[in-house]
Amino acid sequence: KISIVEGALRLMELLSYGMVLMGVVSVPVLRYVNMPYGRYSSGAFGCLLPARFAWMIQELPSLLVPLAFALASGVSPRLAYWPNRFLLALFLAHYTHRALIFPFLIRGGKPTPFITFMLAFMFCTLNGYLQGRSLSNFLEYPSDWLTEPCFIVGFAGWLNGLVINIHSDHILRNLRKPGETGYKIPRGGLFEYVTGANFFGEVLEWFGFAVACCTLESAAFAICTLLILGSRAKQHHQWYLDKFEDYPKSRKILIPFLY
Repeated sequence: KISIVEGALRLMELLSYGMVLMGVVSVPVLRYVNMPYGRYSSGAFGCLLPARFAWMIQELPSLLVPLAFALASGVSPRLAYWPNRFLLALFLAHYTHRALIFPFLIRGGKPTPFITFMLAFMFCTLNGYLQGRSLSNFLEYPSDWLTEPCFIVGFAGWLNGLVINIHSDHILRNLRKPGETGYKIPRGGLFEYVTGANFFGEVLEWFGFAVACCTLESAAFAICTLLILGSRAKQHHQWYLDKFEDYPKSRKILIPFLY
């Protein structure tokens, strides 16, 4: 017979592989179909939700589900240890910003189709479960893990990625002056090197997190993020090339100097 713990670990393993598969499937799909939100949003995909409301609600599970595991009395034995606490805090810090701060910084965002909202909500619920439960209930780290090279390198990647992501979003929000409409070419920061500077920051952040955690769950999240955001960045890159004749031809798609 399989114990409850073994069953839970097996479930998380299968869900992690499922997350990677989700990213793999998204590559050919997003090659031909623009995910209907932001500049690609339209009423053709069903009812539309206000951008701020949709963003907040769809991101909240990645914050609330791990918090539920962390705060559940007697269900979070691993959080007695600082490595688990610190790693979970990194994850929660990102989603505190994405769910509770970022939505209120959106300026005139286009409505979000319900299907896009639901896909994001389900992904965040799955990811919140995987990262929250693994760090709260099962993962065991050496007491000196926070001084190990894996953690230090990973944390540096996470922090730099977070800063790049937030700074790039700031640039995008401030492209238009008050009263202006339409799209402009992003300038400054990593946008001088890649079209998807904000996406690159998030990819770097979660690969750093995966290195710091050294777990299947965090690695699955990082790989899925790369595949989905890489496809999104490619769509954006082609969109800019088609729309602006003077779009810098030297800019890469996602990774500076490489892709």
